[in-house]
Amino acid sequence: MSLDTVWIIVIVAVVGAFAGGYAARRYVAESKVAAAEERARRIVEEAAKEAEGKRREALLEAKEEVLRLKNEAERENRERRQDLQRLEKRLVQKTEAMEAKLDAIQKREEGLARKEAELANLRGELERIQAARLAELEKVSGLAQEEARQILLTEVEKEIQQEAAMIIREMESRAKEDGDRRAKEIIALAIQRSAVDQVGETTVSVIPLPNDEMKGRIIGREGRNIRAFESLTGVDLIIDDTPEAVILSSFDPIRREVARLALERLISDGRIHPARIEEMVEKAQKDIDRQIWEAGEQVAFEAGIPGLHEELIKLLGRLRFRTSYGQNVLRHSLEVMHLAGHMAAELGANVALAKRAGLLHDIGKAIDREMEGPHVAIGVELARKYGENPEVLHAIAAHHGDEEPHTIEAMVVQAADAISAARPGARRETLEAYIKRLTRLEEIANSFQGVEKAYAVQAGREIRVAVKPERVDDLHMVRLARDVAKKIESELEYPGQVKVIIIRETRAVEYAK
Repeated sequence: MSLDTVWIIVIVAVVGAFAGGYAARRYVAESKVAAAEERARRIVEEAAKEAEGKRREALLEAKEEVLRLKNEAERENRERRQDLQRLEKRLVQKTEAMEAKLDAIQKREEGLARKEAELANLRGELERIQAARLAELEKVSGLAQEEARQILLTEVEKEIQQEAAMIIREMESRAKEDGDRRAKEIIALAIQRSAVDQVGETTVSVIPLPNDEMKGRIIGREGRNIRAFESLTGVDLIIDDTPEAVILSSFDPIRREVARLALERLISDGRIHPARIEEMVEKAQKDIDRQIWEAGEQVAFEAGIPGLHEELIKLLGRLRFRTSYGQNVLRHSLEVMHLAGHMAAELGANVALAKRAGLLHDIGKAIDREMEGPHVAIGVELARKYGENPEVLHAIAAHHGDEEPHTIEAMVVQAADAISAARPGARRETLEAYIKRLTRLEEIANSFQGVEKAYAVQAGREIRVAVKPERVDDLHMVRLARDVAKKIESELEYPGQVKVIIIRETRAVEYAK
């Protein structure tokens, strides 16, 4: 082998070695690049997953903060609505009291005008009779007109004064004794035969829960369950820190009862979502409607009053869920019915009519929160619409003094209503607060000049003020009644309204010796 050939072989070997080394290094480098790219890809994926988790956590925290702020806003709105409702109720009560006072003043003025006209007629008639008798006496006796007038007037005056004084004194004494005794007997007998317990009712219902986790299910995702429940029932569902309990709040007892029944069934069932809530509320509403009808039928049967219209029976059933201050209106109506029936029987009046009017006297309260106007006017309109007797209409209209009662039945219904409302426990206040309020009523009335004494009666719904006749005339009485009422409104908190009656009496006393 030649030297050139050897060199060629060596060169080829070296070139091959270099080529092999380059290929090997290139393969190793490409492998490292691929591995680096794979690690980079995994790092990017892990970073993306971590970023997505943090984004979801931030979104969840934001949603929770929005839900908390929304719940706080809804709670503030509920509190504001409650404040507005209380203010509106006080304004309505004051408006009704003012209208009643204006009506009473107008009726009093009309009565005074009638009495003045009658007095003028009597004076004219007396003058004509007196002139005729004087003329006859002058003709018969031959005396002068002035002499005859003086003799006649002196004799007639003496005779009339003596006879009238004796008759009046005897009749007043006898009538007062008999009337007081008979009235006490009738009222005491009626009260004893119709005594019932009074139980105060509230505007909230507490619903027990099996555990505190149920509160979250009731609220639902982003509060959708609680919003659906409140929207369908019209009540406020209050979820606070009270363990294993939630609160339903509403001024309407029927809606509150529907909500209570529906929520108890949802908790028992366990499936709580808007569609299920709507189904349960609808079932609860049907059940309450059935209970209302059954309650009305039961009351009509127990009362023994035939011929009541079906709508009146439904309205009576609604009164089972209506309260007035601390008194259930249906039980109050039954009590008034029994009291009126007992008193009518003792007085020889129409017992059936008195009981019917007593049962229906507050029928307007069944829908007075759905219609404008006082419950008396609403009750009269309902009774007229469903064909009740005009005497029943009159008794309903007169039971709060909006009309002057002109039948015995209307008077006994008015008295029975006052007795039932004045029972201990019928007004939701403690005995101490009750006594303080009545004492303050009398103090306000006694603070005016010319007042001799004042008495709070009818469980504080009426204040009777006796004035000194030499210091308070008839015109001053009207102004005094208005001033006393205004001072009571400005200085005293009280349920319903307070009727102010001013009494002015002039007496002449003489003794026979």
